[in-house]
Amino acid sequence: MHNHTGPHALPGYGHRQRFERKAVTTVAVQKGGAVINGTRLMPLAFEQHDAASSSWRSLLLRWLSSFAALLLLAHGSASGVEIVRFPIAESAADQRMNYPRELLKLALSKARTEYRVTYPTVSMSQNRQIVELEAGRIIDVAPLPSSSDREARLLPIRIPLHKGLLGWRLGLVRKGDTPRVEQVKILADLMGVRIAQGQDWPDTQILMGNGLEVIKGSNYEGLFKMLETQRFDYFPRSVMEIWDEQAAHANTLEIEPHLALHYFYDSYFFVNKRNTKLAADITEGMEKAIADGSFDKLFDEHWGERLRKARLNERTVIELRNPLLTPETPSDRRELWYGVQR
Repeated sequence: MHNHTGPHALPGYGHRQRFERKAVTTVAVQKGGAVINGTRLMPLAFEQHDAASSSWRSLLLRWLSSFAALLLLAHGSASGVEIVRFPIAESAADQRMNYPRELLKLALSKARTEYRVTYPTVSMSQNRQIVELEAGRIIDVAPLPSSSDREARLLPIRIPLHKGLLGWRLGLVRKGDTPRVEQVKILADLMGVRIAQGQDWPDTQILMGNGLEVIKGSNYEGLFKMLETQRFDYFPRSVMEIWDEQAAHANTLEIEPHLALHYFYDSYFFVNKRNTKLAADITEGMEKAIADGSFDKLFDEHWGERLRKARLNERTVIELRNPLLTPETPSDRRELWYGVQR
């Protein structure tokens, strides 16, 4: 989290010039001055190297410089915007960051501090996001599936972002390959099906903790290619993600219509352990969004239709335990979790 504060040396005008700015959102350097949020500013101070310059021109520039200084002070006191860096998706087809990005903006809009969300240019795996958060580099907050290890290394905001939908899993299979799975009724039946997940996903540990053999992929997009080329047969994906992923691979993959897996599981917003102010502001904003109904509204806008299409009540549901669940999980707050009446 970074404020735009402090002195910056900016070139231009043929003179050695110095600008000062506080809490500035955007700055563009142009010949003859700087433009801040669309406002052109003259140099605050300069050393004139052209001995032939007339005294009236020098006085005029000094007057304009003083006026620019007043503009800068007014702008700095009025903005005071905190920058929060949020990760981008792992690929162009990856839609998983859209909802948490909107939810973060919603939460921050309800905090008492004014924030602006920015994005790095490099995409990162979950493990890389954790490393960068720990080090205080590149990103300030990330929406990560929770685990005891992640909650120990980082500071979690323990409000499940998707109301537990991350633990509701449907399966991607190759087109025409649904009979391989449709006879699965209990956990023991699933042990004969080749399953894969990302190597750094907590889901992998959850599935393995339930006795399932899991093939691990190192790359998100690569997992779809592995399924298409018969490296495995069943790719459990959350009820939120699977529709976009199937559409991106519509020529080769389909959604298996009979089975669902369920385990108690979701993502939190995570920040660096020292970033307690940002954690407190996100928590405050999230609680306000829950109380005023805007959290539920955003949730339904994104996931309502997908939940209806999933027909969870009509599927065979295999309940799995989550060995990664921590005692601090807010399981007693029923309003935070999506439940299916079966």
